[in-house]
Amino acid sequence: MSGRSREAKIHYLDGTFRLLSTGDHVRCAITGTLIAIEELRYWSVERQEAYADAAASVEAERRAGKL
Repeated sequence: MSGRSREAKIHYLDGTFRLLSTGDHVRCAITGTLIAIEELRYWSVERQEAYADAAASVEAERRAGKL
């Protein structure tokens, strides 16, 4: 598989994302956890960040002063 064990570069859009460079994972902006591309479910379009889970997404919103 191309891009195996490489961090992907992604442009996050509403409800989808676009790969800018090949990779098999991204890193959670809050926890630092590696997230497999096929398991990526949470991100911020505004901040262009990925999150490992809903709790990390809520924490990012809190830190950004949105909650």
